[in-house]
Amino acid sequence: MDPRHPDRFAERHLGPDAAETAAMLEALGFLRESDDFDDLDAFTDAVVPDAIRFEGALDLPPALSERGLLDRARQLADRNRVYRSYIGMGYYGTVTPPVIQRNVLENPGWYTQYTPYQAEIAQGRLEALLTFQTAVADLTGLPIANASLLDEATAAAEAMTLFGAVQRGARDRFFVDARCHPQTLAVVRQRAVPQGITVEVGDWDGFAPTEAHIGALVQYPTTDGEVCDYRALADRLHAVGAYLAVATDLLALTLIEAPGHWGADVALGSSQRFGVPMGYGGPHAAFFAAKDEFKRLMPGRIIGVSKDAHGDVALRMALQTREQHIRREKATSNICTAQVLLANIAGFYAVYHGPEGLKKIAEHVHGLAKLLAGGLRDLGHEVLHDHFFDTLRVRPGEGFTAGDLVDRAADQFQINLRRYADGTVGVALDETVRLADLDDLLAVFAGTAAPGFTAGERVAETSGAYEGPMARETEYLTHPVFHQHHAEHEMLRYLKRLENRDLSLVHSMIPLGSCTMKLNATAEMMPITMPGFAHLHPFAPADQAAGYHEAMDELRAWLAEITGFAAVSLQPNSGAQGEYTGLLVIRAYHEAQGEAQRNVCLIPSSAHGTNPASAVMAGMEVVVVKANERGEVDVDDLRAKAEQHADRLAALMITYPSTHGVFERTIREMADVVHEHGGLVYMDGANMNAQVGLTRPADFGMDVCHLNLHKTFAIPHGGGGPGMGPIGVVERLVPFLPGHPVVEGVGGESAIGPVAAAPYGSALVLLISWAYIAMMGPDGLRRASQYAILNANYMAKRLEEHYDVLYRGPQGYVAHEFILDLRPFQKAGVTAEDVAKRLIDYGFHAPTLSFPVAGTLMIEPTESEPKAELDRFCDAMIAIRAEIQEVELGLADREDNVLKHAPHTIAHVTADAWPHAYPREKAAFPAPWLREGKFWPYVGRVDNAFGDRNLVCACPPMEAYESA
Repeated sequence: MDPRHPDRFAERHLGPDAAETAAMLEALGFLRESDDFDDLDAFTDAVVPDAIRFEGALDLPPALSERGLLDRARQLADRNRVYRSYIGMGYYGTVTPPVIQRNVLENPGWYTQYTPYQAEIAQGRLEALLTFQTAVADLTGLPIANASLLDEATAAAEAMTLFGAVQRGARDRFFVDARCHPQTLAVVRQRAVPQGITVEVGDWDGFAPTEAHIGALVQYPTTDGEVCDYRALADRLHAVGAYLAVATDLLALTLIEAPGHWGADVALGSSQRFGVPMGYGGPHAAFFAAKDEFKRLMPGRIIGVSKDAHGDVALRMALQTREQHIRREKATSNICTAQVLLANIAGFYAVYHGPEGLKKIAEHVHGLAKLLAGGLRDLGHEVLHDHFFDTLRVRPGEGFTAGDLVDRAADQFQINLRRYADGTVGVALDETVRLADLDDLLAVFAGTAAPGFTAGERVAETSGAYEGPMARETEYLTHPVFHQHHAEHEMLRYLKRLENRDLSLVHSMIPLGSCTMKLNATAEMMPITMPGFAHLHPFAPADQAAGYHEAMDELRAWLAEITGFAAVSLQPNSGAQGEYTGLLVIRAYHEAQGEAQRNVCLIPSSAHGTNPASAVMAGMEVVVVKANERGEVDVDDLRAKAEQHADRLAALMITYPSTHGVFERTIREMADVVHEHGGLVYMDGANMNAQVGLTRPADFGMDVCHLNLHKTFAIPHGGGGPGMGPIGVVERLVPFLPGHPVVEGVGGESAIGPVAAAPYGSALVLLISWAYIAMMGPDGLRRASQYAILNANYMAKRLEEHYDVLYRGPQGYVAHEFILDLRPFQKAGVTAEDVAKRLIDYGFHAPTLSFPVAGTLMIEPTESEPKAELDRFCDAMIAIRAEIQEVELGLADREDNVLKHAPHTIAHVTADAWPHAYPREKAAFPAPWLREGKFWPYVGRVDNAFGDRNLVCACPPMEAYESA
C-alpha cells in the first residue's frame, strides 16, 4: 500500500505525528538528522541491544486499509457456512438483545476498561459483575460465586484443584462421570496429570467413593440431555469426606432444581447461552459458585460489597490476597484473565429478561424439545431419555443410520446434528429455534417420506412446563435489579448509568505498566459481530468454517514470522493459560526424551505473579533467581542454580524486556546457561510489544513464548477479559502442542491434552489481532514497537527531575515502560496508593501500583497515545509532586491534604459542609483541562479491609443503597 495513502491505518494507530516525534527525540537529545524517522531508528538502536536485533524485514503482507480489511473480513465471513447447529455440548444459539449488543459489546466505554484494581473508577462494571454473581448464586443455589472464569472445561478443572487444596493433598483420586462433555473431561485429565491426581471415568450411579477420592464431577443435565437425580451420589461422597462438583446450565436451572439445594458443593458451567454468540468457541464467561467454606480457596476474582471513606456503599474486588500476584507459587490457581465483558453481557441478559422472561425462554426451548421427542417417537425412532431439558439422544429407527441422518440434515437442510460413536444422534435445541425449524428436523428424521404432521399442528397440545424429576421449587432472581429494566428505554438508561461510573480509554490514557492499554481500533472490532463469524458452533464440520481457518492460518503464520518460532498454537485463552500450556509442552518434551525427572523451573524474583503459579500447576518446583541492584537477573546466581539443579533443570521462565522495564543485555548468556544444563527457556511474552519487528525471541535463544494478544495485538481488555495467550515454540517442541478430543487435526503428533474447552480457544477475538496485523503491515508493526519505546523514554525524561526512575538500561534508557519510586515520600506520610488515588482527581487511571516493586508506580504509555496526552499525564504527575512537597514542607497537614482524601466525589465537594483546610477547587479541579470535561469518581476511597471482614458477594438489598 502507498505509504502516502490517506487511509493508511498505521498513521491512525500511532499517536505521535512527525512534529511530535521530532520534539520528543529532541527532548531526549536524539534529534540529529533532518529526517526524524532516521533519528527514531537511531534512538531504537541505542535502546535495543545489538546482540538481539532483528536486522531483516518481517515477511508479512503489505498493510491493508481499514476499508480493505473490512472487505476482506466480509469475504472470509461469507466463506463460513452458518448452519443451524443442534450439536449442543455446552454451545447454543442465543439472541443477544440489540440494546446489549450495541451498548455493551460494541461500545468502547465497556470493552476498553481495565481490570477493576482501582475500584473508585470501576463502580459500573463492578456492579455489573456483582449482578452476574447474584444471578449465578441464585440459579445454582450456592451462596458465593466468582466474577467468571475462562470457560466451562477449565472451570471444572479448577473445581478439582479446589477440592484437592481443601483436602491438603491427602487424597489423589477424582471421579468424572462419562456423560460429562468430552472437552471438559479432556481438560480435567490434562490438569490432573502434573498435580498427581488420578482421574477415574465411569457411570455415576455405580460409583462408590472411598477416602482416597477428593470428589466427583457430573453434568446436569448430562451431555446427552438426561436430567439425573444426583442426591444419592452427593450423600455417598459426603459420607467419605469428598465433594461434588456439578457442571450445569443456567437456562435449565430456571426449570430444574438448583444444585446447591440438593447437595452440590460447587456448581460451574458456561453462561454463553445468556446472550453471548458462539463465536466458534469463545470468548464465553464460565461461572463458578461454591459453598461459603470454600471462599478463600475459590479461583478467580470475587466482587464484594464494602464502603467508602464517606460511609457510602462501594464495591471492590474482595479477598485480593488470593490473587496469584501476591501468593505466587503458593497460589491455588494461576487464573489472571477472567471473561468480564462476557460476564457483563450474561448478567445484563438476566437483568433484561428477569426471572419470568428467562423462564419463558426455557419453557419455549423445553416445550419444543418435548414436541420434537413426541414426533420422533411417532416416526419410529427411540428417544433414549424420558427426562430432559433441551437435548435429545435418538436411536434411529429401522431403515435409518446415524450417518445417513447427519448427512441428510447437513446436505439438504443446512442443519448440524451430533453423532455418537454408538450409532445414536443428538439434537440440542435453543432459544433461536422456531416451529419451522422443528418441521425441518422432523423432515430429516422422516427420511424420504413426509412426516404426516407439522409442529404447528401439535404445539397447542405440548406444554413448556418441566414435569420430570428435580423440578425447580425454589425462587431465583428476587433482587429488584432483575425486575426493573425490562423495557428497552429503561435498560438503555441503566446501561448508560453504569458505563458513566467507569473510566475507560474513551476518557484518557490508562498508563498501566505491563498491561499495555493501547488503541482498540473500531475497524478491528467490527468483524466479531459479523454473523458469519459470530454464530458458528465450535464443533461444526471444518468445511463449514473455511473463512475462520483461513484467518487463523494467516494469524499463526504471521505470529510465527514475528517471533521466529516454528509453529504457534492458538488454543490458550488467556496469558496465564499460555504460560501453563508452554510449561506443559516443555514437560512433555523432557518426558519424551526419557528425562521425566526434570521438574525444576528457575524464575527471577521480579517475574509476573502468574509465572510461579503456572509452574506449580504444571508440576514443577520453583527455584527463585535473585535480581541485582540494577533490577536485572543476577546471571551468577542463575548459573549457580542451573549447575545445582542440572540433573533436574526443566526450564527458565523469564520476561523480556524485563518486568523492571529494561532490555537486559545478558539474555543470550542466560539462555546458553540453561541450555548447557539441559533445560529450555520460556519467555513470558507480556512485553512483546517492545519487540515486534525489532527482535525475535526464537533468534536469541527462547524455546517457548506465549503472546498476550490483548496486550501486543490489540484485543481489548474488556474490564478484565477476554484475553488470548497463544504460544509459539521451536521445532523440537512442535509435536507436543495441545490437541482436542472433538476436533481432528488440532495440535502436534504427540499432543498434550487440551487446555481450553474449544480447539482454538476464543476464536472470535482472534479476528481482532488478525485485523490489527493485517492493517499495520510489517513497517507499521515495527514502528509501533519504536513508538512504545520512544513514548516511555520521553515520559521518563520529563518526570526524572521530580521522581526517581528506578531502573534503566546501561545507556540510561528504559524499554517500553518504567518504574517511578515513591518510597522516599513515605517519611512525609504519602504512599504510592495516595498518588494513585489523587490521579483519579486529574482524570487518569493510576499506573500499575506496587508491582513489581512495593511502593512504586509502573508506567506504560503505549504507541497509540499522542504527545499531548503523554504531556497531560506528566503534567498531572508533576502537579502531584508539588502537592507532596507541600506536605513535606509543612504547608499542608500530613493527614488533611488532597492526597490523603483523594479521590474527591462530586457529592463531597458540593456538600454544605467542607471539613478540609484545602479549598474545594483544589480538590476537584487541580488542572485547567478538567474545566473542559471531568470524569468524576462515583465513590470516595474504598475501605478494603471492611469489605474483607464483612464479605458480601451478591447484590445487597436496595435499602442499603437508600440508606447510603
